[in-house]
Amino acid sequence: MKQLITPIRGVIALIFVLALVLNGCRKEEDLIDSVEPVATNSQQDRHNPQSYNSQVAQSWYALELKLIQQSAGHVPPVAARELGYTGIALYESLLVGGTVNNHSLVGQLNGLSSLPVRENGKQYAAPLVANAALARIIKSLFGNMSPVNGATVDSLELALETQYMDPFSNDEITRSRNFGRSVADAVFAWSMTDGGHEAYLNVFPPYNPPVGADKWVPTTPAFQSAMLPDWGNNRTFVSTNGAGPIDPPAPPVFSTASGSTFYNEAYEVYSTGKNLTPTQQLIANYWADGCGTFSPPGHNMAIALQIIRNQNLDLAQAAEQLAKIGMGLNDAGIVCWRAKFDFDLLRPITYINTYIDANWTPLISTPPFPTYTSGHSTFSAVTGQLLTSKFGNNTSFTDSSKISYGFTPRSFSNFISAAQEAATSRLYGGIHYEFDNTSGFTCGQDIAGNVMALNW
Repeated sequence: MKQLITPIRGVIALIFVLALVLNGCRKEEDLIDSVEPVATNSQQDRHNPQSYNSQVAQSWYALELKLIQQSAGHVPPVAARELGYTGIALYESLLVGGTVNNHSLVGQLNGLSSLPVRENGKQYAAPLVANAALARIIKSLFGNMSPVNGATVDSLELALETQYMDPFSNDEITRSRNFGRSVADAVFAWSMTDGGHEAYLNVFPPYNPPVGADKWVPTTPAFQSAMLPDWGNNRTFVSTNGAGPIDPPAPPVFSTASGSTFYNEAYEVYSTGKNLTPTQQLIANYWADGCGTFSPPGHNMAIALQIIRNQNLDLAQAAEQLAKIGMGLNDAGIVCWRAKFDFDLLRPITYINTYIDANWTPLISTPPFPTYTSGHSTFSAVTGQLLTSKFGNNTSFTDSSKISYGFTPRSFSNFISAAQEAATSRLYGGIHYEFDNTSGFTCGQDIAGNVMALNW
């Protein structure tokens, strides 16, 4: 293994902080690289992100997934947004204008007109830039994190800087830290104009749903009002008319007539739920990713982090993949929520209890927002498509990100098959019609196409 010698105090501090980060999250060996000092040999440029493995990114994203789980209001669309801006801050600070040939996303993403640039002829320490940018953007995005988690953010930033600072001059350390923070601050300022700023403070704003036989109503057990009904009005990162028609078509025409398309779709949910096999129950619960977890976007990002580690991507490669997946997740949340509140379609439990069986209940609790399209399907499809574009359609893997939640790891022949299982899990759970899943899946693939079409 390639490595540099760093001060032992840095390694000890990092081990301590990583233990805090990963406690209650997931097993360290399933998500994060070794805490041995990372990086290069004497023939490689210590300033180059290609000379380092993904440890800095892995450490910060592990903490971010914990913050999603533990911070109030960081529901799936909000979590997806946070992962999106985190990836952009990392990508722009680390890969643009440095020793790699990546292109800036300035002018390519909606509303992103400028970002700080590096000083000509000056050297920047790649791991220190990444560390500073990630610390600053995560602290900014999670404005309501607990004091304990805030202290963990500060401790992780210091521990990583201590670990990586040894080969660099004081000027390089200061310059790198300041630049990473300046890019993160600019990205955060841009984020404040997208419509989702601090949405975690009010995920259930006032909402007067339209009335009609086909319209969504609050569902058992909590009968909550609609979550984030205006989220679909947020600014996406990428144009919605790039690789394909992003917004889904209208769902099947509503009908209560036995034998109609809509009735048959609802009856499929009903009959599937009445006859679930143990395997189907396991799949539904495995992908549920409900309240108190890292959420569906977090689950997808956890898979991506595991693949980045297992495929031995360097820090530069990891930063590009994390930016792509984060952007895709953000846009998936917006497009999905736009469809949900454009069509405002009732959930299966409402239809089934009214027209088929008043006593039927789904395996898992129905979330508090309309049914069409499925968020899980959209999030999983965009991630599966982006991972496939990088690693191919024949890369098998085992998802071990939910060990700490009590699940046995699940193995898949490729990324699309995992995404399809996530989509189908919502039918097994009894909370989505199959057309919710198929249309959401198509949307996710189209969003991934738009992300891949950018000039990286």
